[in-house]
Amino acid sequence: MTENSDARTVGRRTVLIATGTTAAALAVGAATAQQAPAATRTPDTTPAVAAAVCTLTKEMTQGPYYLDGALVRSDITEGKAGAPLKLALTVVNSACTPLANALVEIWHADALGEYSGYVGNNGHHESDDGTFLRGGVLTDSSGVANLTTVYPGWYRGRCVHIHVKVHTGVTLTSDGSFTGGSTVHTGQLFFSETITTAVAKVSPYSTNTVTRTTLSQDSIYDGGGASSGLLTLTALGSSASSGYTGTLALGVSG
Repeated sequence: MTENSDARTVGRRTVLIATGTTAAALAVGAATAQQAPAATRTPDTTPAVAAAVCTLTKEMTQGPYYLDGALVRSDITEGKAGAPLKLALTVVNSACTPLANALVEIWHADALGEYSGYVGNNGHHESDDGTFLRGGVLTDSSGVANLTTVYPGWYRGRCVHIHVKVHTGVTLTSDGSFTGGSTVHTGQLFFSETITTAVAKVSPYSTNTVTRTTLSQDSIYDGGGASSGLLTLTALGSSASSGYTGTLALGVSG
């Protein structure tokens, strides 16, 4: 299963619109080196400077698994099992100015490589409500979007990744979604191969029998580090199952 330009639409559902959450510490900069294994890393609580990024993050394919009508919420897990992942994404423009009230939308596969709305494409037959591991949140006054999810799984032909869109000028709707505005960035977020290897050994990832495409083998990731969407990952505990924080500055054209 590989990605193409197909897309489907999902009806909007009512949820509580996410309000502000505490911004996680950011590590903004050229994060091209591999991170150390979870057991050897400690959380970095040093605030980052968004001005360290003044170039645009590379645009990448949307892929086939996008669904319109994403819910505006900070926690997109919907009970999906996996290693916790706390994302803190800082949106800045080409002048290094943080963008407040930009809608950062993400979607990705679960531990077994399935996308909501498309369950079965990676060989499984679980129930599918069309919304798990999808959603977005507005950036705060510092341009930071905080999202809670799980470490993504993998499917045939692609390395572990998260899809991301950044929208400006949106209007939040009463059904928990958004409308209008402009899409100023479409890209993907990528993960250290060292850490993905550790995560792949723990449940439920260890039950994914699909051969995993590595970061260096991937047809989309170009080796550009942070400018191409490579996250800075920090362990939340002493084992891979404890999860990670993932930080990145997204330079957008808006």
